[in-house]
Amino acid sequence: MDRLDELRLLLAILDGGSLAAAGRRLRLSPPAVTRGLAALEDRLGARLIERTTRRLAPTEAGRRLADQARRMLADYAEAMLEAAGEAAPRGRLRVAAPLVFGRRHVAPIVTSYLEAQPGVTAELMLSDRPVDLIEEGVDVALRIGALAESTLVARRVGQLRRVLAASPAYLARHGTPAAPAALAMHETVLFAGLGATPEWRFAAPGGGEVTVRIAPRFLVTGAEAAVAAACAGSGILRALSYQVAEEIADGRLVRVLRAFELPPVPVQLVFPTARLMAPRLRAFLDMAAPRLAALDVLRAA
Repeated sequence: MDRLDELRLLLAILDGGSLAAAGRRLRLSPPAVTRGLAALEDRLGARLIERTTRRLAPTEAGRRLADQARRMLADYAEAMLEAAGEAAPRGRLRVAAPLVFGRRHVAPIVTSYLEAQPGVTAELMLSDRPVDLIEEGVDVALRIGALAESTLVARRVGQLRRVLAASPAYLARHGTPAAPAALAMHETVLFAGLGATPEWRFAAPGGGEVTVRIAPRFLVTGAEAAVAAACAGSGILRALSYQVAEEIADGRLVRVLRAFELPPVPVQLVFPTARLMAPRLRAFLDMAAPRLAALDVLRAA
């Protein structure tokens, strides 16, 4: 029994509710089903199904493997059809993106994609926490910053900077800092997301970096609330450039310490593998990558 057949066997057992039902579906004898399941569990070193005289139920490991198996088999079937020139995008596409950027820029792309691909359903996961693509069954995610997971494939779509900004009213009252060390004399707003820490790093004039520890007067877990607080004059905010692009453009915030900003960080679409890519994912990448690359907010200067 090959690896794909093992996955089909596991799903047939769970879907059928019994070893006998799985055997009938796959045209296997009951002993062959039992041997196949035992061999898979022995190879993995984990029990996948709890068996009693009345019912079968997946263990946690069995449930996770079954979820992945359904997606893998669907992707495999689509890839085979596509190779034969018969496949149209279909199935469910799961996309992950940071909360604010996803709401403003990724959601409209997903909406357009669904209009163009009637055979696909989509789920957009908006969260500022890092998403494990494999564990959570995500097809593609938008990532800001250097890619740590070496197993993921990345398609770069732009870049962003971490910038400091404050309202004109705040700067009129407290003055504009001329160097990072001056932040010790200022009130600050800290957005506790996307790796934010009370230590802000800056480019040093002679090369390298300098770190300034801040004592935020206002700590907030939502980016939009942090930006609103800065616009209201609560202090100097450090944010990703896209998060304050509108506010800087219309004058509600003023960018400060620009000469000390670190180099921009990449923005990328990442996905688990480029092999046997499902048509629904390829179609999404072909639409999303150029639309994201055309965004002014991803051309950080």
